[in-house]
Amino acid sequence: MAGMVGAGQLARMTAQAAIALGVPFRVLAGEAGDSAAQVTSGVQVGDYRSLDDLLSFAAGCDVVTFDHEHVPAGHLRALEQAGVKVRPGASALGYTQDKLAMRDLLTALGIACPRYAPVKTAADVAGFAANSPRALPGPDGPASPRPAEPPPEAWPVVLKAVSGGYDGKGVWVCDSPAGAAEVLGHGVAVFAEEHVPFSRELAALVARSPHKQGAAYPIVQTVQRDGICREVIAPAPGLAPELAAEAQALALRIASELDVTGLLAVELFETGAGLLVNELAMRPHNSGHWTIEGARTSQFEQHLRAVLDLPLGSPELAAPYAVMANLLGGDDPDVYDRYIHVMAADPAVKVHFYGKQVRNGRKIGHVTVLGDDVTALRDRARRAASYLRWGTEDGD
Repeated sequence: MAGMVGAGQLARMTAQAAIALGVPFRVLAGEAGDSAAQVTSGVQVGDYRSLDDLLSFAAGCDVVTFDHEHVPAGHLRALEQAGVKVRPGASALGYTQDKLAMRDLLTALGIACPRYAPVKTAADVAGFAANSPRALPGPDGPASPRPAEPPPEAWPVVLKAVSGGYDGKGVWVCDSPAGAAEVLGHGVAVFAEEHVPFSRELAALVARSPHKQGAAYPIVQTVQRDGICREVIAPAPGLAPELAAEAQALALRIASELDVTGLLAVELFETGAGLLVNELAMRPHNSGHWTIEGARTSQFEQHLRAVLDLPLGSPELAAPYAVMANLLGGDDPDVYDRYIHVMAADPAVKVHFYGKQVRNGRKIGHVTVLGDDVTALRDRARRAASYLRWGTEDGD
């Protein structure tokens, strides 16, 4: 029996993968109407912040995993001390809960990240902006300076919440000390990070099992707007094979160094100086939704295989390209007629709804298309997502 704490769309799609594997699956849901609770027979309603609820849930599971990173660290350790198989474990998950600790560890391992520093005051942020860039490890180990583009004293500066935050929440781009002071006034613990002049954003998705078997999916390009991932292209168009292999090896190394069990998503900046690690997630990830149709083994099946210590599946592409577009809610909550139109207009488009109440701007599903012309695929995915949201094919 596999149990997943959290019952959002990630748990919903994991439940679907469990059916094909013949794996009993249950979720700890905050409410009976949560996305995964609507389609899963094994539902316990409870609070992930309650140790009693977690222990009660875990008692019926052979392994416990997660669709979010918000379970208190002390509760994770208590579960492990009670003999629960927590995958990924408390130690690994700690680095997704404390982004400053994650930056410190990756830097200690010689893995390139954006320049960063803990800050408490606007003066600290201004001082950070004025500092020269730190030295980053070169290809052979010794530190080598990275060119400063834009100049290190230039704004903007990115402030990130040390814990929490997703889909752009907990990230602030500050253009001045006054902007930084406003963010710091919220009372949230943050650290400062350079505003990286990247050429594009990439993501590396890998899996690792307790027996140390690993699997790496093709590197994808992600397109962000307003802090939300709007599009994923697999594989990343025009990415040099050696750079793709480097990104896969980097993600597998991080998974090993942090002792991750299950999926690890590594969000990357591609820059003129190489790859920089932006974020980590130890669970199924938005950048991997395309794998349901686009890979031999979906990320959701792979995560279950990994945490249950089953042999991992093939991460190979099922078509030359897969393009996924996130579906956001529009002004009209009744999408049924628009759904019928999309199905008729482009029968090869795969539409996934998450069972969520429609609100303008809320992520309520995604669409995926497969083929060999990446430009045409991106246009088809965008048109489908736009029509489902707005009833027109030329919306945002």
